[in-house]
Parts: sequence; C-alpha cells; structure tokens
Amino acid sequence: MNKTNIFSNIPAEIQKELFEDIISKDGLRIERIVSKGHTTTEFEWYDQTSDEWVILLKGEAVLEFEDAPDVKLQAGDYLNIPAHTKHRVSWTKPDEESVWLAIHY
Repeated sequence: MNKTNIFSNIPAEIQKELFEDIISKDGLRIERIVSKGHTTTEFEWYDQTSDEWVILLKGEAVLEFEDAPDVKLQAGDYLNIPAHTKHRVSWTKPDEESVWLAIHY
C-alpha cells in the first residue's frame, strides 16, 4: 500500500488546468483536478457520457450549466452532474489553487 495526499505534488506554477487520474477501472474513474484562475474556454462545454460527482476540496469556483443556474462552490461543496448535462468552469480563484475530486461513474 502506498499512501498519497490529495494536496501533494501540486506544481508551484500551473500553466493549464491539471487533470490526474487517481483510479480508472471498470466504469469508474476518480480524478484530481487542480485549477488556479483556469476556466473552460468560452464556447466549450463538457458533455460527458457518464455521471460525475464532484467535490471542491480547496479554493472557490463557479460551474456554469447550459440549462440551469450557475453554481458557486466553496471548499467542501459537492454536487452530482448527470450524464449529458452540459457544463463548464466559468471561474476559479486566481490567487489560490482550487483542488477538485471528481468521480465519473
């Protein structure tokens, strides 16, 4: 067993949003996402084939949905995003890392 910390190995400078798979197996993918002022490009929407449960562990962010109100997240907030719910990250805190844990199932 190797122990790892979700907040370790975050680069000091993050040029683009960082996506790292923690576990990927049999219809389940758990990933760490690190943002620092990063957003989804203006005309890009995530339209995933699986459901996604996401929790913001650190920082602040705003998720924009195509057919629903924006959701502002602070550390500890989580939500479930059903498959094919178009969404994007419209804001993350520019002076602090936002660390997400996303579970795709």
